[in-house]
Amino acid sequence: MLPASYQLPAAIVLLLGGTVACFFGYRMFRLVLAIFGFIFGAFAASSVMAPSDTTGMLISAVVGGLVGAGILIAAYFVGVALMGAGLGALVANLAFSASGREPHFLVILFCAVAGAVLSMYLQRYVIIVGTGFGGAWTMIVGAMALVGDRAALAAATSGDVWVAYPLDPAPGRRWVPIAWIVLSLIGTGVQLGWTGGEKGRVGRKKPKAK
Repeated sequence: MLPASYQLPAAIVLLLGGTVACFFGYRMFRLVLAIFGFIFGAFAASSVMAPSDTTGMLISAVVGGLVGAGILIAAYFVGVALMGAGLGALVANLAFSASGREPHFLVILFCAVAGAVLSMYLQRYVIIVGTGFGGAWTMIVGAMALVGDRAALAAATSGDVWVAYPLDPAPGRRWVPIAWIVLSLIGTGVQLGWTGGEKGRVGRKKPKAK
C-alpha cells in the first residue's frame, strides 16, 4: 500500500500504462510486461511494510517493481502464458456470473490452464485481446482515481495486487463494466487493424500486382 501523497502518481502510472497496453499492447508487449511487472511487484513488495514506514515502503516498492519487471521481461513466454491463464479465468467468472453463480475453483483452474495452453498456439491474438482488455481496465481504474473515486484510489494504492482487477470495482455503477467492454473492444480493434503490425492483423494485405 502506497502513502496517501503518492496516490496521484500511482493513478497516473495506471492510466498511462493502461493506455499503452490497450492500444499498443502487441507491438510494445515487452514494455507492457515491464510496466505491469513493475506495478504488481511494487504493490506486492510495499504491502509487507508497515504503513507508517514511508521510506521503507517506497524503497521496497521500487525494488519489488524492478524485480517484477525484470522477471516478466526475462520470462517472455511466462508472461504470455499468464495472460492466457488470466483470460481463461476471466471467461469462467463472466460465464458463471451471468447465471448468478460462483464458479468452482476447479472450473477456474481448468479454464486458466486451457487459456495458458491456448496462448502458446495463438500467441499474437492472446496478447492483443489480453492487453486490450487488461489495459482498458487499468485505464478505467486510473481515470477514476484521478477524479477522486475512493474505490479506484484504493485499487490504485492498495497492497492487494488483485484489487486493481475486480469484476465490479464500483458497486452500483453499471456504466463501469459497459465502459470497460466498449473500451476493450476499441483497443483490441485498433491493435488488430493498425498498431498490431501486419502479423497482428485479422487478414494480411494482399501483395500488389506488378
